[in-house]
Amino acid sequence: MEGASQELAEGPVGGRTTISTHLNGHMPNPPDMRRERIRFADFSMERLPNGRCQAHVVLTWSDGRQFTGDANGLASSAGELRCAAQACVAALSQAVDGGGKFVLLGAKEVRAFDAHVVIVSLEVEQGEETKHLVGSVLTETDLARAAALAVLNATNRLLGNRLFMS
Repeated sequence: MEGASQELAEGPVGGRTTISTHLNGHMPNPPDMRRERIRFADFSMERLPNGRCQAHVVLTWSDGRQFTGDANGLASSAGELRCAAQACVAALSQAVDGGGKFVLLGAKEVRAFDAHVVIVSLEVEQGEETKHLVGSVLTETDLARAAALAVLNATNRLLGNRLFMS
């Protein structure tokens, strides 16, 4: 590194070696952690007396714009996962404003490594191209909320590339 110096120092525990790099007064530009990014703001799931459920998801951009998605489904363990994921897909579709069509293929909870893992499968259609995406969230508490978060997990890299590389 031009204009940089390094120091070696013996650490106090176990003889570890520490290498410190000094940039002679110049710090590299840290990545802008406030880049435009979709954030999960709110989630609710209501079980209705007629055996159905209703999910509500709120997503926000870092500039404060909010997008809501709602979905209805069967009030069963599988139905609630799908309902929550579909509500997140609806909010996400508003947030990207025509940047692609998201289709929920499925949502499933599995036991793995002594924990619950919620997995969602999506397709996104962008013009002539269709991509298959999978997202997952490890949870021990709210499986429906995890399904909504898994949608964002599935689309995270795709949206980052589409928004920041164009």
